[in-house]
Amino acid sequence: MAGGLEIPGCDSCDKPAILHQDYSGRTFCGTHLVESVRKRVSRTLRQQLILPKSSLRDGKDDRTTILVAISGGKDSAVLLERIHAILGPRPDVRIIAGCVDEGIADYRSPSMESARKLTDSLGIEFITISYPELGFEKMDEVVELLPTIRQQHGEAKGMAPCSFCGVFRRSGLNHLAKVSGADIMALGHNLDDMAQSVLMNMQKGDLDRTLRLAPHTSRPLAGIAPRIVPLQWVPEREVHAYAMHLGLPFFHEECPHAPGALRQRHREFIAALEADVPGSRHGLVHTAERLKELHATAYPGAFEDHSANSCQRCGSMTSGQVCKACEMMDWVGQAGAT
Repeated sequence: MAGGLEIPGCDSCDKPAILHQDYSGRTFCGTHLVESVRKRVSRTLRQQLILPKSSLRDGKDDRTTILVAISGGKDSAVLLERIHAILGPRPDVRIIAGCVDEGIADYRSPSMESARKLTDSLGIEFITISYPELGFEKMDEVVELLPTIRQQHGEAKGMAPCSFCGVFRRSGLNHLAKVSGADIMALGHNLDDMAQSVLMNMQKGDLDRTLRLAPHTSRPLAGIAPRIVPLQWVPEREVHAYAMHLGLPFFHEECPHAPGALRQRHREFIAALEADVPGSRHGLVHTAERLKELHATAYPGAFEDHSANSCQRCGSMTSGQVCKACEMMDWVGQAGAT
C-alpha cells in the first residue's frame, strides 16, 4: 500500500509493477519490462534483417551498413540502443545514425542534441542533413506559407504541415542512405505508429501503400534501401517506459506543427479502440502483414519488376515525371513569390 493506493506486483518477481499490458493481462516491473521489450525486438530483428553469411573476404570491406533513422525522440533512442546492443559487436555490420533537420525552432535543435548525446555515448557515427541543404525551405517557413499554398493549389487544400514534412523528410533519409552507402534503413515505428498507418491506408482505400509498408525484408522496393521496423510489435507506452527505465537521453516534446494532422486523429481513434478492445493494434498490423503475404504469393516479384521513373528535377525515384517533393517545393516557391 502507498497512501491508500495498492500497487500491483510484477508477474515475475516481488517488485512493484510499472506497467500493465491490457492486451495480455500481464504486469511488469521495470526490469522485466526491459527483458520483455528486448526479447520482442530481438525476435523481430531476426525476422526482418537477413545478413549475408560471408563478409570481409580477401581484405575487402563487405560489411552490411545499417542506417538508423533517429530524431532524438524515445522511439529512435530505443531503436538505436537495441541495434547497437544486438549488432554492434558484429564485425560484418556497420551502424550509422542519421537525422534530418527540418528547421523547426525550439524543437529540432534540442531533439538533435539528445540524439547526439546518445550516439556519442554509444560511439556511433552521427550524420545529419537539413532541409535547406536538400533544397527545401525550413518547415517553419513552409507553415507560414501554407494558407497561400492551399489557396493556390486545390490539391493542397486540407493539407497539414505534416503532409509536406513527411515528403521532405523521406527525401532527406533517402539522401542520407545514399551518401552513407546504407544497405538497410532502420526506422523507429512502434506498434501504435504501424496500426495508425494501416488504418489511414484502409480509410483511403490505398492498398498499394499498405503493400509497400515496411518491413521490406523479402520484397525490397525499387530505388530505395529496404526498411526494417524492429519496434513493430512494441506499443508506444512500453517504448516510453523502457527508455525512461534505462535513462536513455531523448527529447520529450512533440512537434509544434503536429496538431491538426490526419495522423493525430487516427492516433486518438486507435488509442480509444485499443482501450475498448485490447489487441486491436496487433490485429490491424497482422492484417496488413497477411495482405502482403497473399500479394507476394499471387504476384511474386511484383515489386522487383516495378518500374519507377527518375524525377526529371532531382533524380529520385517517382511514379511520375516529377517527384512529390519537387512538386511541393514548386508550390512553396510560388506562394513565397506572391
